[in-house]
Amino acid sequence: MEKSEKSELLVAALENGTVIDHIPSNKVFDVVNLLGLTGINTPITIGANLNSRKMTSKGIIKIADRYFSEDECSKLSVIAPNIVLNIIRDYEVVEKKRISLPDEVRGIVKCGNPKCITNHEPMQTVFDVVDKNNGTLRCRYCNKDIYKDAIKLL
Repeated sequence: MEKSEKSELLVAALENGTVIDHIPSNKVFDVVNLLGLTGINTPITIGANLNSRKMTSKGIIKIADRYFSEDECSKLSVIAPNIVLNIIRDYEVVEKKRISLPDEVRGIVKCGNPKCITNHEPMQTVFDVVDKNNGTLRCRYCNKDIYKDAIKLL
């Protein structure tokens, strides 16, 4: 076997399901946990710290027979904006969806302000996205900004 053949790891093609691509390497397992992928019985392939032309390194997750709702995509956008979902049917990519932050994030993120009412009363958090490029959210109740590296999911 030649060196070039040894340098690539081949993974079985996906007949039906979703490939989540362009995940920042440090967020791969956050995505796994967020989507509850540890508790499903269908085949999953997880790759982290892979070479990427667009990013320094990236992660990729292939999930057989699973597609994601708009709510799940909104959650994904908070922890890993700009990922791409490739929808696979009969071994073909039938749709590519670039996930980006919505204008508003509800009930997904915990406010980092210990005095915020959302941390003391049973109510849904609401954040306005004030900077989509840098992932900055602003709590609608206390006006505290939360930056993407400090975001904590509920």
